[in-house]
Amino acid sequence: MVDQTLIKNLEEQARQMRIEIVKMVHQSTSGHPGGSLSAADIVTALYFHEMRIDPKNPCYEDRDRFILSKGHCCPVIYTALALRGYYECSHLGTLRRHHSILQGHPCMNKTPGLDMVSGSLGNGPSLGIGMALGAKLDQKDYRVFVMVGDGEMQEGMIWEALMAGAQFKLDNLYLIVDYNHLQVDGTVEQIMNIAPLKDKLEAFNWQVVEMDGHNMAEIVATLDRVTQPHSGPVAIIAHTVKGKGVSFMENKVEWHGLAPDDAQLEQALAELEGGKTNG
Repeated sequence: MVDQTLIKNLEEQARQMRIEIVKMVHQSTSGHPGGSLSAADIVTALYFHEMRIDPKNPCYEDRDRFILSKGHCCPVIYTALALRGYYECSHLGTLRRHHSILQGHPCMNKTPGLDMVSGSLGNGPSLGIGMALGAKLDQKDYRVFVMVGDGEMQEGMIWEALMAGAQFKLDNLYLIVDYNHLQVDGTVEQIMNIAPLKDKLEAFNWQVVEMDGHNMAEIVATLDRVTQPHSGPVAIIAHTVKGKGVSFMENKVEWHGLAPDDAQLEQALAELEGGKTNG
């Protein structure tokens, strides 16, 4: 049974994540709020519950790894790292500025706590396979989590990586698909339909589970379950809503890469700050 106090705390953390995401994208006047908001609950569960990490020692060898393959949604990982204590939250106001440690796509040479440069879509799973293989070769027990977008799943190299993950039986590798059904130019179904995604992943010999990517209790229970001893790589299909938490952004394709203006920020913060949970 999932600890309800834990769930309440994680829900509150995710709410704070969303507040910081919309503030930082507004302040930079550019960025990608939609996919950052859809991933906020999952990233919260990873960084504040599931992953073995140490903000005081970001590069220690036995840490779990996370790759945000859909790197344009970096506000979500930047916020998680700041709130987790890798750097001061004041850096969040410098998103995309020249000389900032928070560039428009994740750069591990600039941002403490990042495990990989990302943003060229489709690369994350292959990089994750390299890390997972490295763990096996070095006889380490760390795990590798890779988050991809559903539009990103249209990239051919992802399916090559999926074959390799199964071929090498990487039971320390987890692919998380942020399935919000929208990409930059429209719906995933209209542009290049990836359905039936579960059947396709299973055909590539991955274990597949599905979850509500905004139900924190379900997210925690799913992560706890799939990280138990098993064989082979695991794919988690997370059903999400683009722009989740801000009413006028939800399920609106234009919020893939649009910054809120002053009035929109005020409305977004009113909604998010009004949703405080009792943890």
